[in-house]
Amino acid sequence: MEVFLIKAAQLIAALALLVIIHEFGHYIFARIFGIKVEKFYLFFDPWFSLFKYKPKKSAQNTDSSRATWRDTEYGIGWLPLGGYVKIAGMIDESMDKEQMAQPAQPWEFRSKPAYQRLLVMVAGVLMNFILAIIIYAGIAWHWGEKYIPVEQAYEGMDYVDTAKAIGFRDGDIPLLADGKKLDMTNGDYLLKMIESDTVTVLRNHKDTINIAIPENFIFQLNEDKGFFTYRLPVFVDAVVKGEPAEEAGLREGDRIIKVDTVETPSYCEFVAELSKRSGKNAGLTVLRDNKPATFSIKVSDAGKIGIQLKPITEVYPVVTRHYSFIESIPKGWELGTCRLVAYVNSMKYVATAEGAKSLGGFGAIGSMFPERWNWLSFWEITAFLSVALAFMNILPIPALDGGHIMFLLYEIISRRKPSEKFMEYMQVAGMAFLILLLLYANGNDIYRFLFK
Repeated sequence: MEVFLIKAAQLIAALALLVIIHEFGHYIFARIFGIKVEKFYLFFDPWFSLFKYKPKKSAQNTDSSRATWRDTEYGIGWLPLGGYVKIAGMIDESMDKEQMAQPAQPWEFRSKPAYQRLLVMVAGVLMNFILAIIIYAGIAWHWGEKYIPVEQAYEGMDYVDTAKAIGFRDGDIPLLADGKKLDMTNGDYLLKMIESDTVTVLRNHKDTINIAIPENFIFQLNEDKGFFTYRLPVFVDAVVKGEPAEEAGLREGDRIIKVDTVETPSYCEFVAELSKRSGKNAGLTVLRDNKPATFSIKVSDAGKIGIQLKPITEVYPVVTRHYSFIESIPKGWELGTCRLVAYVNSMKYVATAEGAKSLGGFGAIGSMFPERWNWLSFWEITAFLSVALAFMNILPIPALDGGHIMFLLYEIISRRKPSEKFMEYMQVAGMAFLILLLLYANGNDIYRFLFK
């Protein structure tokens, strides 16, 4: 329950920030062009709201060509599925037909030139992308860029079963994708591997092996929810007082390389071998000061010996690149555009049957966050979600910003404005499609939770 609440809190906090920034983009551009914004809400408020505020002495602009911030009701709804700004004279999710039936006023959206209306609609997407760049720049400035060079991970990687089925082996070190060196500092290196024709790995520290990547390999990996992880060699960080490891004579700094005669280059093999010897004696071979030594040890009924492992960041060399404030700005742009390109490229899979099955809703998004609050992880995930939200909103689907932009571009090019009745029909159709998509995606989450 605690883990669920922590993940839920991170999800709500991230979505709240993204929604506020997105809607603020629409709001500020509407204000710039003198368009009245009637409501600015975080989350939706059908029937009632949790909080609302309307400035006193609201400006009376019925005879004015401009509107002010005092015209707007600010609030928080109870349904955390997004948020909205209600712009006067605009056909949106509020479907305010009564207002649209009145004569157009100079401070309404519909009364403004097409290019101004276009900028108002583009502003939300633009603000989300700018937010992602700012977050990535802040991460680079505050935390720097930390990574383990793949060539320094001398024990290689542990691969999921799907990857092993096409030729990868535990311990392989990925080097190239289609002949190009993999750069682990780029966020799209995994996608480059998955979408390549051939991945070159170093096996057994000496052999170079080319592995063919099958078409649509990404869908097979979705079942395993991963590709590979860094292998963790078994270095003793501490021994627990009174436990078998202390009694056998193990010390901090020892590296366990064998259980009896079975080599255990990583933690996965080590745990597997100990579990086979639960409640029995086992022989451990360790490297101490680069020399092998053998110990006899009693494994507990739970398959434990009472040691704490060194974290991976103390086993492999971690490279940290620090950025000044000025240097962090182009780095933020680089990471933001890189994530956007990778996300756009991944969208081509969604149109397939396998891709549709992989769609997820709030459960899938929430599962991205760590089980314990970690600010670095929170900001990295929030930045990625901001990129994803920007792209999804620009899609030419009625009821999304992209749908409005599509019709405005048509108006600018053809010099013909679509009728309000047509726009109402398109808004209803778009909203129906989005509701069905939302139900389908969250239904996938429920199905995976119950049956997988």
